[in-house]
Amino acid sequence: MRGWQVVVAALLGAASVAAFAPLAWFPLLWLTLGGCYWLLNRVRTAGAGALLGGAFGLGFFGAGVSWVYVSLSVFGGMPMPAAAAATLAFCACLSFFPALAGALFVRFAPASWLARVLFFAALWALSEWLRGVLFTGFPWLSIAYSQTPPSPLAGFAPLAGVVGVGLLTALLAALLMELLSGLLPRGAAIRAGQRRVLSGFPLLPLLAVTLLLAGGASLRTINWTAPQGEPFSVALLQGNVAQDVKWRPETFAESLSAYHRLALDHPAKLTVLPETALPVFYERAPRDYLDELARLAARADGDLVFGIVTGDGERYANTALSLGVSPGQRYAKSHLVPFGEFTPPGFSWFMDALDIPMSDFTPGALKQAPLAIAGQQVAINICYEDLFGSEIIRALPQATLLVNLSNVAWFGDSLAPAQHLQIAQMRALETGRMMLRATNTGMTAIVGVDGRVQAVLPPFTRDALTGEVQGYSGTTPYVRWGDVPALLLAVLLLGLGALRRRSGHY
Repeated sequence: MRGWQVVVAALLGAASVAAFAPLAWFPLLWLTLGGCYWLLNRVRTAGAGALLGGAFGLGFFGAGVSWVYVSLSVFGGMPMPAAAAATLAFCACLSFFPALAGALFVRFAPASWLARVLFFAALWALSEWLRGVLFTGFPWLSIAYSQTPPSPLAGFAPLAGVVGVGLLTALLAALLMELLSGLLPRGAAIRAGQRRVLSGFPLLPLLAVTLLLAGGASLRTINWTAPQGEPFSVALLQGNVAQDVKWRPETFAESLSAYHRLALDHPAKLTVLPETALPVFYERAPRDYLDELARLAARADGDLVFGIVTGDGERYANTALSLGVSPGQRYAKSHLVPFGEFTPPGFSWFMDALDIPMSDFTPGALKQAPLAIAGQQVAINICYEDLFGSEIIRALPQATLLVNLSNVAWFGDSLAPAQHLQIAQMRALETGRMMLRATNTGMTAIVGVDGRVQAVLPPFTRDALTGEVQGYSGTTPYVRWGDVPALLLAVLLLGLGALRRRSGHY
């Protein structure tokens, strides 16, 4: 293996980030990941495969989650060199998963081109799934998120979820590279000396690519769920309170006033405030202020949901509470953010270096009933939780609407808010439900049942996003089965690849 291959792999990984929001050049990922597949086919040892996969991952995560540095340095109070080192170490840890996929691919992939592309897709999908579950999981930048509308592959989301779309994305990338290789004048093989034994190549990869894209586009025309009840008005409030002053006592009155004014000026059946919109423990919040919010919600015969911390100061939870004409209800965040909302065992020294208020929350129950508000069954999720589709579907099919309360002010003016909105688009596709997002600084948005963003507020503005939304009922295949079918398919493809290698039938 030569040094230029490692450099190219890292550059391909970094370029892949442009396939995600805010640029959302989704076909680019087919080429960059296909390029990684091409490089892996040119090395012969598992160590070289790990190095190439790790280089791709380091470029990918180094460019894609660089916003971690902002939270550590700007808002966490960590010195710049230490924050940079911690961010690099974090990206290196994430790069382990593509490195693992690369090593296993080079070591065990069968020789035939068809078996190889299937083996590659299965390995990549399973490595991303593993990244999303180990150590509470970090599935940010799973390749499937780049394939939200208008990508044709978005049509597979209600069937197979993010794992299945990721598998098909990796498959398409490998197929395209096989197709391009077959079109080269000398193009008999990617591996030196290997011969194509299937006649008509590259017609078969071309046919497979066509079927994938056409199949996804056709699936986009299917309505998996149906409207439930009548459309109703919503107001999603974006207070734009800077993170570095949010918890200061001198800005408390201003924060409360900002949200009161937004709610007053934008009456709606359902009003949603962001995560920890009220920077105070609920038990210490002014009762007259809460009564006023309830009165404002009742003007439209509706309800208001707001984020606040509940607890006694020693044990506390990141909570969403409702006020209005319906009985008061609550949701407590259950999937907490490591190092932000809880301290993993053995890392107290790391948290001592940061200045993050209230970083040891108590998780809520794994399964919580939707909130019966505004005439709907509303499944609440808070910030980071909407990364986990298999957890979101716990509230379905009972829930008719998804609502996310977020505060990504921790990451400043970075890629994070746009990437987070794209994740919400995938959740809407998987569930066949609209997703409403109320955020502190951006991006507050209404996402349609088809995964398209219907409306969004500019980031770092104080405003309310208003509109008419619709509840939905019904069950998509993903809601019914979760990630199980896609995982079983990936494991089956790995098994078939191993059998084909052992049998020697090419």
